Amino acid sequence: MNDRALASYRQTAARGATPLGQVVALYDAVLRDFFRALAALKAGNVAERVEHLNHAISVIGYLANVLDHEQGGKVARQLAGVYTASIGMIVQANAKASTAAIDELIEIYGDLRQAWYQAEQKLAEQKRAEQKLKEGGLKTP
Repeated sequence: MNDRALASYRQTAARGATPLGQVVALYDAVLRDFFRALAALKAGNVAERVEHLNHAISVIGYLANVLDHEQGGKVARQLAGVYTASIGMIVQANAKASTAAIDELIEIYGDLRQAWYQAEQKLAEQKRAEQKLKEGGLKTP
């Protein structure tokens, strides 16, 4: 699939996604950027590495800007701290051309992505259960 078709597919999928699904998609984008930057680093392609790490910073900046500190409380503050720290890590990884630093970022964002994905799955499961109760004529608690 070419890049334009893939981008179109992702935009269409994102429009139909739940808010949690959209967050998962953003984490997927960050992880793709890290893997591509790692490949570029190993290939000695500085321009491509910089491009992918800069894009990751942009997506992480977006994630930080959409945090709801009022409703998110402690979790939102913790995520903001992770986002701020990871931007610094990305800058350092880029400056030092460090595969270890990018590997660490992949681990951090992989774990975060998995947590958001599990939350999305749990919410979907709860909605399906509620729908079954309604279809059966039962009231939800």
